[in-house]
Amino acid sequence: MNRLALLKAARPIPLSTRGASWGHNMRLIASCCALAALLFAGSANAQITINSKTGTVTNESTGKTINTVDKRYQQIIPTSVAITKSELDAKTRLELIRLLQSEQGFAMRPFPGGHRGLILAANGKLSPAGEDYLDMVSSDGLSAKPGDRLVLTDIKIEHDRIVFDLNGGPDQKHRFLRHIQIGTGGGTAPVVQDDGQPAVGSRLTLTFAEHVPELTGSDVKALLAPLISFDVKAPIEAYTDTLPTKLKDAILNHQVLVGMSTEMVMFALGQPDGKSREVEGQTPFEEWIYGKPPKDVQFVRINGNRVIRVEIAKIGETPVVFTTDVVAGMMRTDGSPLDPTGNPGTRIAKEGDVQLDPDTQAAAAPPSLRKPGETGPLGTPTDGADPSGRTGVMKPVQFPKQKPDPQPGTNPDEQADSPPSQPAAPAPPAGVQPPPADASQPAPSKLLASQAAGSI
Repeated sequence: MNRLALLKAARPIPLSTRGASWGHNMRLIASCCALAALLFAGSANAQITINSKTGTVTNESTGKTINTVDKRYQQIIPTSVAITKSELDAKTRLELIRLLQSEQGFAMRPFPGGHRGLILAANGKLSPAGEDYLDMVSSDGLSAKPGDRLVLTDIKIEHDRIVFDLNGGPDQKHRFLRHIQIGTGGGTAPVVQDDGQPAVGSRLTLTFAEHVPELTGSDVKALLAPLISFDVKAPIEAYTDTLPTKLKDAILNHQVLVGMSTEMVMFALGQPDGKSREVEGQTPFEEWIYGKPPKDVQFVRINGNRVIRVEIAKIGETPVVFTTDVVAGMMRTDGSPLDPTGNPGTRIAKEGDVQLDPDTQAAAAPPSLRKPGETGPLGTPTDGADPSGRTGVMKPVQFPKQKPDPQPGTNPDEQADSPPSQPAAPAPPAGVQPPPADASQPAPSKLLASQAAGSI
């Protein structure tokens, strides 16, 4: 029986449509597969609705929303600003531009680059949102992070929209004039003094139903509040206002949580007192050290851009170590745990995490290529040591005896144990006694004795 009762989309998801990128299609397939795995573990009568525009997944049986995209890329909550039906006149247009020109604010969402930018409907939804929003940031690059300062450098009021260029806009200035030079007498100079740096700004478009109505500067700021905050704030306030409440309170209370980014750690504790780079297994990391004895000392371990371990050491107490990521759940599921089942008995086994009590538990058997219960060469099971001591016990290593080195001039084909052959000795002259075989001093012969007596 299929436990997945219904998997229904709010809008059909075309996997091969004109204008749809391959990466977007693969993300949709991966999201559906992940959701299917979660649904098989859930109830038998679950009805799921997927909105492909916003990336929101709703469980209609429970009425709960499953967020599969980072909260910073999800759909916004529409504003409710009172808007008149009268059309904007020329005088109000100039006054509105004068009030908003060069106005500064703080980004509440990531602002992508690119010519199109974000489109916000007055008292309505944001476009794009969900996976499309994330795709735009990935393809066009990031112009401003949440909490960064934004400046309204250019404002254009059209028939039914107001276009804001932020931090210089996404279009490169003087794209054609920078290639033109004018001069006389053999010397030329460029028409515009441009260093050729690419544009790093972004664009935000505020749209209306029929035409731009009569608005004040405060009305425009209230309509842009989900994306830009124009309040006077300190840098830490501008950044923490974009985060969930629990994460904001942790940073303001100078507390570091596993899963924070390095930027969050800097806002929470500032610059570390010391740094060290090490490698544990195959994982390189950087250790940030805060505090010095006798005060509390914190060791914040960072891999890449995320905190993977926090250790707090106090004088006279056992150090407390935190390794569970709690920030990812806050950013994706409004603080709920990442495991939707909430099964406390679930355990993820990792290599090298086996811990045995040496007093009550025996060590595991050594690895073997035989199956459990299979006997060894002597007929004894391989899961234990042989009582005779002939199997499973390390014995001294017997090295082979080294043969003597061959003498120079010997035949290499002969065996080393046989004595080398000696050449035949020449025959001694007449009257000379040959030396004995044992090379001892020979006795004087009679002829030699008579010759010695005659000489005397």
